[in-house]
Amino acid sequence: MRKYYWYFTAFFRKHGTIMLVSVIFAVGFFSLVLPRIITAVERKERQYVGVIGEYTLDALPPRILEQISLGLTQLQANGTVNPSIAQRWVTEDDGRTYRFVIRDNLVWQDGKTVSPDDIVYNFQDLETIRTPTDIIFKLPDAYVPFPSVVAKPILRYEEVRHLLFLTRPMPIGIGAYRVVDYSLANNRLQELILDSPQERIVYRFYLTEDQAITAFKQGQIDVLPDMSSTHDLEEWPNVSLTRTVRPDRYLAVFFNNNSPLFPKHIRQGLSYALSKPDEEYRALGPISPTSWVYLESSKRYDYDIPRGIERMLDEAPSAPLDIELTTTSNFLQEAETIKREWESFGDQVVANCKENETFSVEECDRLQINITLRVSNFPDTSNFQALLIGQETPADPDQYHLWHSEQNTNFTQYSNTRIDALLERGRTTSESNERRAIYQEFQQFFLEDAPAVFLRHLDSIRIERT
Repeated sequence: MRKYYWYFTAFFRKHGTIMLVSVIFAVGFFSLVLPRIITAVERKERQYVGVIGEYTLDALPPRILEQISLGLTQLQANGTVNPSIAQRWVTEDDGRTYRFVIRDNLVWQDGKTVSPDDIVYNFQDLETIRTPTDIIFKLPDAYVPFPSVVAKPILRYEEVRHLLFLTRPMPIGIGAYRVVDYSLANNRLQELILDSPQERIVYRFYLTEDQAITAFKQGQIDVLPDMSSTHDLEEWPNVSLTRTVRPDRYLAVFFNNNSPLFPKHIRQGLSYALSKPDEEYRALGPISPTSWVYLESSKRYDYDIPRGIERMLDEAPSAPLDIELTTTSNFLQEAETIKREWESFGDQVVANCKENETFSVEECDRLQINITLRVSNFPDTSNFQALLIGQETPADPDQYHLWHSEQNTNFTQYSNTRIDALLERGRTTSESNERRAIYQEFQQFFLEDAPAVFLRHLDSIRIERT
């Protein structure tokens, strides 16, 4: 053994440096260089796409999730739900139990057969039971929109080799596109690469639209599929701008309904005082006009200064109407218009008040409206007076999370026992005509209360290099 030891020692003493360099070169070549060479010679069409928002590997944007995988069900634009991974489902136990029957011969992208054991949604406060063919959810209370909740595509995560000796989790789906690579910074996605047989999509992530626009100008990306404005690209050569009105998104001024500044008559007066867009863009409430429960005859709050003054003079405010209006940089121009219109409206209210002997001069002065603008790309929804932001309406008409008084997601602090009762009934009523009647009654009384000023449907603007 001593002889072999001296042989190996002498060999490594003579050739060790060459061997070490060779190993380092092999690791670098096979883990870094070779994948780039393979990528370079592939003939797939490539897209470099910008995405706005903070996302992780466990929380991907809905658009990307739908490319990678499927959910138990699939949502349609009007809110109806169709089968997907589940070939059918049944409701049991008065709406508290949902049994989904899984389709046969469905496989993951790595060839493994899809089974109920693979379907994990991480729901809280409900029991999940799996059989060889079914997955059963036992809810604590009846919840009619539940089939729309499980439309969210599901993923498996498998540890795969990375940089030759390391491993990392890789999401695996059932859809047309497969994740082939990604990069993170502090667990936040920087880049995600998807492949299909026809194309490769490279998604690059940015926290704000301004950052994404800068990346577009620098050539890092070629497509921005969902922007709120054109920024300054209208006159750029070889750039295509496509504008689409999204009826499932709206811009509104949300009042802090817990503030003494905003009793009902003040909210109504301020609603009448703002100009509204043409009917193509006009938003009238929190439910999309494409929804099967939409109420066309709801209260509109068309621009009506005399009616607004009448509502403001219903009762003198308890404090001066010094209002801080918070918004993001995307909607700053509209916030400035609101400021001008509300302050001008306040001048007219004060003038009318002083002609009315019912109020003192001091009470009339409190009706003067003073607006301070506050701009933040990440507004604090727990601390505001009035908030100008966009919202996306869910496909199902359930509005419980946003407007029920006991929900911590009800950031406007809106509270109305009648509305609470309607929202509770709406999510436990399965008969479609009865459910439509409930949500139309909700719209009628909710809009009468004016907890927000609904302004317009938002644009989705696609910016693309041609």
